[in-house]
Amino acid sequence: MTTTVISADNTSETETAGPAEDPPIDCFYVYPTVSGQTTTNADLTIDPEQKAVANSHASRFSQVCKVYAPMYRQLTLAAINAVPAPEGEQPQGDTEASRDIAYADVLSAWQDYLAHYNNGRGVVLIGHSQGTMMLARLITAEIDPNPEVRKLLVSALLIGGNVLVAKGQDIGGDFQNVPACRSDDQTGCVIAYSTFMEPPPADSLFGRTDSGPGAVVGRKAEDLEVLCTNPASLSGGTGSLTPYNPTAPLPGALGVLVGSIPSASTSWVSYPDQYAAHCASADGANWLQVDSAKVAGDERPVVSQVLGPTWGLHLVDVNIALGNLVDLVRRQAE
Repeated sequence: MTTTVISADNTSETETAGPAEDPPIDCFYVYPTVSGQTTTNADLTIDPEQKAVANSHASRFSQVCKVYAPMYRQLTLAAINAVPAPEGEQPQGDTEASRDIAYADVLSAWQDYLAHYNNGRGVVLIGHSQGTMMLARLITAEIDPNPEVRKLLVSALLIGGNVLVAKGQDIGGDFQNVPACRSDDQTGCVIAYSTFMEPPPADSLFGRTDSGPGAVVGRKAEDLEVLCTNPASLSGGTGSLTPYNPTAPLPGALGVLVGSIPSASTSWVSYPDQYAAHCASADGANWLQVDSAKVAGDERPVVSQVLGPTWGLHLVDVNIALGNLVDLVRRQAE
């Protein structure tokens, strides 16, 4: 986890870190859509894509928790991007049945973790994108209604998805008992956001209740909204983001989409105080607004919405705030 930390004046220093010898809590990580397999659901082969994203998202949490990262038969990139089947034909891509296959594995892994590894320890749930959808479903079914399991929850980092709450409230949508995190010393709560550099358009995949994975079915959309909690300032307002990015290239299709990666002699690079973030709301959308905080002479590379405005900064949702998230979990563990 050795990191080159590059400041706005282009000076740098080396930061070292390592796994905790005896962490007081656990982390249960469910990775996003990364599988390049050509089937609808991936098999349980540990491909380079899963290793790379687990390193990119979850490995730094080993400073504060013991990390569990189960494999699951996720919907592949091919399934997510599949063209909808014509009317009357059997769909081949993202369907309720294929989602159920993926979720069944996550549920099985969670039950196995509780039965054989937890031993009453606090646990943080960490997910992104498809991983967040799986964990939100797990919380709804297995944790939110169960006080004995709920008391183990340190927090849930449900990033790059759509966690629903009652409008103006911290609960009342997906969860009835697990609220949003609003202070650094709060536990048993949820941190959720999707990052954008501009307001999400009407057809945005994230931040809205009427489109994308958050589309409300069977409930009144006007009574619900997508939750945003700012990992840089849980109590509200604006905070400075602390990104951490691996310097090894990502394999597979996501590596192509991400494009160039930060250059450094260490395994990680960080550009502190380069971005400021605040939760924003407009035209029915809620999102984490990321703004450049660069000053004159700052030559550090910047992020962009490479997948277009409907996706925002989805590919860097976790890494652009990874330092903030690890620090939050450290404080929650204490």
